[in-house]
Amino acid sequence: MSAEQFPRGRTAIVGLATHGIGEMPGHSAMELAAGAGLKAVADAGLRLDEVDGLFICLPDDLFAGLSFAEYLGLRPRMTENNRTGGSSFMTHMAMAALALDAGAIDVALIAYGSNQRSAAGGKLSTPARSNAWEAPYKPLFPLSSYALAAARHMHDYGTTREQMAEVAVAARGWANTNPEAFATGPLTIADCLASRMISSPISVKDCCLVTDGAAAIVMTRSDRARDLRQPPVPVLGAAAATWWTAISQAPDVTTTAAVESGARAFAMAGVRPADIDVVQLYDAFTINTILFLEDLGFCGKGEGGPFVAGGRIGPGGVLPVNTNGGGLSCCHPGMYGLMAIVEAARQMRGEAANQIGGARLALAHGNGGTLSAQATVILGNQGEM
Repeated sequence: MSAEQFPRGRTAIVGLATHGIGEMPGHSAMELAAGAGLKAVADAGLRLDEVDGLFICLPDDLFAGLSFAEYLGLRPRMTENNRTGGSSFMTHMAMAALALDAGAIDVALIAYGSNQRSAAGGKLSTPARSNAWEAPYKPLFPLSSYALAAARHMHDYGTTREQMAEVAVAARGWANTNPEAFATGPLTIADCLASRMISSPISVKDCCLVTDGAAAIVMTRSDRARDLRQPPVPVLGAAAATWWTAISQAPDVTTTAAVESGARAFAMAGVRPADIDVVQLYDAFTINTILFLEDLGFCGKGEGGPFVAGGRIGPGGVLPVNTNGGGLSCCHPGMYGLMAIVEAARQMRGEAANQIGGARLALAHGNGGTLSAQATVILGNQGEM
């Protein structure tokens, strides 16, 4: 799709919610997703029976679109459960925007839930068995793939573990003033460097949390959004790109498809990285934030390490990144992408826990697989409609 074809500002987020962040023992992924969905619909001031488009993927249900419709008692005109990992929800937003603008649906509900912490014992990595070319080397999935990217970035560009630790410390700084964040308290560069190594050069403090939790957003056309309960958050651009699934197929593990998804999303929105006021990135590992800041154009390739140093992306820094604490300190229930969207939208509504004053444009970026699938959305405040 060309930038001119995307319905810039003609659809908007009108409801949002998180639910069960942290630990919710005894709740299924579907129950958590439904809880967030019902809250988001209520937040928009809509009735559940007005929802005619469902977009969802769950960690334990290949037919989640059908199951979600049945669970909510709906007969939607469209269901979508495309699953590309944590980037799924940005892709769902792009599809919802197109369907709404075409008149195929009137109200879209995008939801996700996971009980990974309480049901799966809090495991972040498992042995890789699905890829015949990688399995003989016994990598940890997905951690070893990200460790390869980090090691190569260090080799090619001189990135240091201290710079990666800056990402974790910045995330904790935001989390410490977010009541919803799961991990709070002091965290220093020294703490990160002293933490247990898991897959060199990635240590425990370079890894995201493992939590339960759910999130949901509601979208509709902008002409209707103006009359609803909450300040609308217009969708200005949304694009996705997939380059591989297994890291062994990557021609360059230090460059991701965010180069492509970001460029197209910016073109659709008609803005540049320098115009963005607040950034929400999928930080499953500290190296992610460095890679995505580079690939999305906030700094040059190889400059991500120095760019994040000195608290530049933390509270009081030059670029607010992951203002809720991100996957590293706020929450990470299996897939974090929808939480990044919710935080970006909260910033645009002026109601985030760590609200950035005067924020007009926000970017949310999702990552799926082993740096495999990337998706970027650009949101504005209601002044951008």
